[in-house]
Amino acid sequence: MARGQDASRKKKADTGAHAEWGKAELIEAYRSMLLIRRFEERAGQLYGMGLIGGFCHLYIGQEAIAVGVQSVKEPGDQVITGYRDHGHMLACGMDPREVMAELTGRSGGSSKGKGGSMHMFSTEADFYGGHGIVGAQVSLGTGLAFANRYRQNGKVAFVYFGDGAANQGQVYESFNMAELWSLPAVYIIENNQYAMGTSIERSSSETHLYKRGASFRIPGEEVDGMDVGAVRAAATRAAEHARSGEGPYILEMKTYRYRGHSMSDPAKYRTREEVDEVRKTRDPIDHLQERLIAEGFADEAALKAIDAEVKKVVADAAEFARTSPEPAPDELHTDVYLEAAQ
Repeated sequence: MARGQDASRKKKADTGAHAEWGKAELIEAYRSMLLIRRFEERAGQLYGMGLIGGFCHLYIGQEAIAVGVQSVKEPGDQVITGYRDHGHMLACGMDPREVMAELTGRSGGSSKGKGGSMHMFSTEADFYGGHGIVGAQVSLGTGLAFANRYRQNGKVAFVYFGDGAANQGQVYESFNMAELWSLPAVYIIENNQYAMGTSIERSSSETHLYKRGASFRIPGEEVDGMDVGAVRAAATRAAEHARSGEGPYILEMKTYRYRGHSMSDPAKYRTREEVDEVRKTRDPIDHLQERLIAEGFADEAALKAIDAEVKKVVADAAEFARTSPEPAPDELHTDVYLEAAQ
């Protein structure tokens, strides 16, 4: 779409886009989504046992988004997100051991146990956080995109935020700057319908969040965030747009979280029947499993074997986290400032 036109639009989800992946890639996408699901289930258990403190926001139900988007990520592209971040870390290729150890505040964690659930980083995996302030990562991610443009390195910043954060003022300041300077940013709105506990219909006058960039002439589209193939297809379009110098792009991923906003949220603002209906009819992992079987890429025995393998990985990560030592007291004084060259 040419710049200068009203670029906000809605595209039909390309449910056949999974065919662009071969058998091996589709099975790997299934494994990655299943790893996130099993990891988050175990994290919930560890939280209940008191081994994870503070806030903990689970990604269960939204797995197709991180896996689908990051399947088009190139080396050096950055990923930044909010506090519902474990799935993005794993999709970036971070070691499940290090992620789980960080959740439990152990020295073997990716941030030496000092970041916890909401604030861990891995520059090696191009993952720039985990941020606890609602919407803060959007302006930071726009800064990453500015650095890419300044350096002319051809890299894209993938900036995730939720439907609740979509109403934050700094989001629109970031949109304006990104379009004005043609920054290579892909903004991914994970619309899981309820923000912290208020439905989008009660909190937003415009509920089609892909239109939020219209006044800045940023193109956007709505995507079925429960279909990893549709996510990948949309992410491919968005990344190509940003990488080619055409500026930012907005993807609204329509999704659903099965658990409460955080582990302390009983989620009484929705019915159990509603959650069960989504699980039964729209689960992203079940959807991909059905496609794999229908296309003859895997049978139930093969998929059960993948699940068994993933469960072993998660069990190993949990044991590593449980047995890793806590950070030494003098770690309080490290990693506070960056030592810069004179």
